[in-house]
Amino acid sequence: RPLLLARDPAAPARAAPMLAAPAGARQLAARLSAWTLLDLAADLYGASPEMTLLASAAGVPVEGRVPDPASHFAAILAATRCADPFLGRPWDFAQAVTQLAEWNRAQAENRPVAVCLGMSWWKQERVASLFAHAGGAPAFTGSPARALRQARQRRKAGEEVAIASWARAAPPGYREACAAAGVGLLTVEDGFVRSRGLGARFLPGASYAVDAEGTYYDPAMPSALERILSTAEFPPALLARAAALREAIVGRGVTKYNLGGATPVLPAVPGRARLLVPGQVEDDASVRLGGGAIQGNLALLQAVRQAHPDAFIIYKPHPDLEAGFRKGQVSARALAEVADQVVTGAPLQGLLPQVDALHTLTSLSGFEALLRGVKVVTWGQPFYAGWGLTEDRNPPPRRGRELELDALVAATLILFPRQVDPVTGLPCPPEVILERLEDPSAWKLPRLSLYRGVEGRIRAAFARWRGER
Repeated sequence: RPLLLARDPAAPARAAPMLAAPAGARQLAARLSAWTLLDLAADLYGASPEMTLLASAAGVPVEGRVPDPASHFAAILAATRCADPFLGRPWDFAQAVTQLAEWNRAQAENRPVAVCLGMSWWKQERVASLFAHAGGAPAFTGSPARALRQARQRRKAGEEVAIASWARAAPPGYREACAAAGVGLLTVEDGFVRSRGLGARFLPGASYAVDAEGTYYDPAMPSALERILSTAEFPPALLARAAALREAIVGRGVTKYNLGGATPVLPAVPGRARLLVPGQVEDDASVRLGGGAIQGNLALLQAVRQAHPDAFIIYKPHPDLEAGFRKGQVSARALAEVADQVVTGAPLQGLLPQVDALHTLTSLSGFEALLRGVKVVTWGQPFYAGWGLTEDRNPPPRRGRELELDALVAATLILFPRQVDPVTGLPCPPEVILERLEDPSAWKLPRLSLYRGVEGRIRAAFARWRGER
C-alpha cells in the first residue's frame, strides 16, 4: 500500500516537519483537515490522541486496530460545555453539533462562488460574510463580462465555480452565457425578514434569497423556492418549528422592514368590507415580471374598486415611496377617486387586524398577511400564490399543490433563505434574526444614511407638491 506522510491538522501552521519522508513515501505538503486525511487513510500511524479519537469514530484503524470510541466520547461529552455563539446562552451538545453542521453546509455552498456581481458598495461587507468560507471571500465587480472572465480563470484550475449576482445586475441571457462557460449563476435578492429599516437608507439586510435556478419573484421560470414548495417533504418537527417561528413573528410584530410609527384606528363602516391595498415600487422587478397586466399602484386600486364598488378601500404607500426614493407615487386627485383612506407612516402589522382582506400584486405584505390569518387576494403572481392559501385573480403557472400555512412558512423562512447575523457576521438560523430585531444597536447605519435620509425627505416633499397640483 502507498505510504503518505501528512501534517497533523492540530499542528501550528508554520511548524517544521518532525519526520523525513522515507524512500517511496509521498509527503503531503498541504495542511489538510482531519476528515480529509481519514478519507485517504486505510490505517493511521503516529496519530495524536485527537486524530485517534476521530479515526475511531470514522472506523479507520490506528496501527492495525479500530479503537472503541464509546468510553472516550462519553467522557468528552460529559466534560463539554457549549454556548450559543450568537446570543451567549447555554447550548446542549446536540445544538452545537447541529450548528457546526449548518456552518459546514454553508461553507460547501459558498466555496464555488468566485465573484459577486452588482452588489452595491454598502452591501458588500454583509454579502462577503454571506459567501465567506475557510478559503476567504469572493471578489466584487460591477461588470458582467469581468465577472465571467474571473470565474473562467478559476475554473481552469478544475474547480467548481459560480458567480453570485444581484438579480437585476445580470443582463438578459447571462445565465445561458454562464452555463456555456461551465460557470454556475446564483441570483441574490433581499430575503423576507430583512432588517430594521429600508435598503434605500443604505442599511444592508440580514436575510438573502440565493437561487441557482431562477428568481423567486419571476413566475415565468421555475425557481429554487418554487421547487421546494412543489416537492419538499414537511415532517412534523419542521412544521412545529415553522409554527413557532410564525407565532414569534406575529407576536413581536415583525415585518420585512420593521419600521415604527403610530397605527391609526380605521373607521367603522357597517356593511362595507375594509380592504387594504399596499403600494409597491412600480419599477421593482417583482411588479414588472409578476404583475401581469396590472403594472402600477393606480391600476391596482382601480381594479380593486371595480371588483368591490361598495368596499372601504385603504391605500398604504410603500415605505420607499413615502421616503421619496422610488417610483410609484399616485397623485392625491387620482387617489381620491379610488381610495376611501390613505394611510402613511403606519406599520403594516397594526393595520392588518383591522381589515377584512388585503389585495396586492406581488407585495411581500401578502405573505405577512397570511401569517396573521388575513384573507389575501393576489392580482399578480407572487411566490406565495398558487398553493391554495390565497384567492388568485391571475393564477401562476406550474403550481397547484395544496399546502398548509406552516409548510409555506417552513419553505420561505427556513429551508430557502440564508441569514447572516448582523453582529457576528456568521451564518445563522432565522430565529437569531428575530432576536436581533429586538436590539436596535445590532443594526448600524452607514454614515451616508443621514444624507440619504435628507435626500428622501426633499424628494418626498417635492412628490407631494406635484401630487397636490
